[in-house]
Amino acid sequence: MIEVKDLIPVFADVLENENIILELSTTADHVEGWDSLNHIYLVVGIEKKFKVKFTTQEIQSWKNVGDIINNLNRKTGAL
Repeated sequence: MIEVKDLIPVFADVLENENIILELSTTADHVEGWDSLNHIYLVVGIEKKFKVKFTTQEIQSWKNVGDIINNLNRKTGAL
């Protein structure tokens, strides 16, 4: 099962912040540098790391890190 800790390397790399702290409730508003352009880079990074592809609808439905993880777990069959 994919957890928050599994996303930290992707976020740290894209946002150039090795000290980033993520929680299930974390949103873009909580993270410096998580803007619309970096959101695209995060999606690409997550897709590459976990070997999945997200639809536009899936991406637009994400409200926080927890939503990303839930979507990832569904896609990878971890749920």
